[in-house]
Parts: sequence; C-alpha cells; structure tokens
Amino acid sequence: MKNKPVRILVEMAFIIFLFYSNLLMGEFERSGMGPRRGLVWALGDIFSARNFLIAVVSAFIGHMVFDFFRRKF
Repeated sequence: MKNKPVRILVEMAFIIFLFYSNLLMGEFERSGMGPRRGLVWALGDIFSARNFLIAVVSAFIGHMVFDFFRRKF
C-alpha cells in the first residue's frame, strides 16, 4: 500500500507529459505559429499557469478513471 502515492504521481506525470507533448505538436502543425517563431517561443507559449492547471485537473480525472477501471476489472 505504501507504493500507492508513487503510482498516483507516476500516472499523473505521464498524463501531464502527454498533455504538454500534444500542445507542443499542435504548435508545429498548420494552425500553430511554431514553424515561424521557433521552438523556444512554442515552449514559452504552452507552459503557462492556465495550461498547467488544465493539465493537473485532467491528470487527476484521468487517474480517477484508471483507478476505477483497475478496481472494476
């Protein structure tokens, strides 16, 4: 049972990683300004307080869903 906080932290970190990688890929698609302004600008654009809050809330919800399915099956 003492590994449960570590599992929660790892699952949430992975979901946050996927969230930010998706945002970064979006900056370099046709709709983003990444190709014109560069990687440093794109990183500065996606790492904001609002995006971090969205990432943490989404990660928590994702963890709860995974935990529900883990207990159910």
